[in-house]
Amino acid sequence: MWNLLQIELFKIFKKPRTYLAFAIIAAFIFLIQLGLYVNGKDWLKFILGSLDETMDLDYHKLNNGYAVCYFVLNLLLVHVPILVALVAGDVVSGEAGMGTLRLLASKPVSRTQIILAKYFATAVYVFAMLLWIALISLAVSVAIFGVNDLVVAKTSGLQLIESDDILWRYFFAFGFAFVAMMVVAAISLLLSTLSENSIGPIVATVGIVIVCTLVSEMEIPIYQKYIKPYLFTTYMLGWKGFFYIGSTADGETIKGSIQYLPGILKSLAALLAYNVGLVAAAVWVFRKKDILS
Repeated sequence: MWNLLQIELFKIFKKPRTYLAFAIIAAFIFLIQLGLYVNGKDWLKFILGSLDETMDLDYHKLNNGYAVCYFVLNLLLVHVPILVALVAGDVVSGEAGMGTLRLLASKPVSRTQIILAKYFATAVYVFAMLLWIALISLAVSVAIFGVNDLVVAKTSGLQLIESDDILWRYFFAFGFAFVAMMVVAAISLLLSTLSENSIGPIVATVGIVIVCTLVSEMEIPIYQKYIKPYLFTTYMLGWKGFFYIGSTADGETIKGSIQYLPGILKSLAALLAYNVGLVAAAVWVFRKKDILS
């Protein structure tokens, strides 16, 4: 299994398209950092609205590395599924298109091992991509902007998280994002087992993510009640919950707390269930598949 995994990793990381995602992410984050470095105060004024009329706000301190990373994650994690599909949608169908899938299936390894090796190799790619995002959006932003307290917008208003209570939240947020992105990878893997070319699974995965996201965001009662609870996109933004902290009856925030921990755990369980179900489906399809190319 380990040798098979190494082979799959070599296949993924030898392709130029793999590194295209890293280049796109770096360019996107650099543009955000540049914009916030030049016009960070104007952006914060827009976000905070009229609060500066009633409060004495130090925009220089609020525009810090933690705030930049939080802003990046809100924008970037919506688009990362496209970059995940770009690689995951190719792992099986790409080989079918090149005519090497039949040769691979003739090796003395089970088809289940082949699919699992491809899934775990994709997981390494997703992990590397999120690590790259963390390095550029968090580490570089902290080096440029420094650290300070983080202001987070909630439906009920704004809350302030002290600087020494933030870093561990990013650690868990990125871990949650990894599980969420692996659902997208599992969808692409399943679709890839059904196709003989890479374009179909990639486009279909992106389409599924877009449609499910739109439906989960619609405030239509019938969708909210009967469809939204079963969509994986409903749970993908659960990482934000790590930045919602609890408070006392007097409204004082509780340092080190998480306000909606049961909700986060529910979202995490749902995403893990999606991963297991989709990978199991991919294994079943691939075991039944007639490989003619």
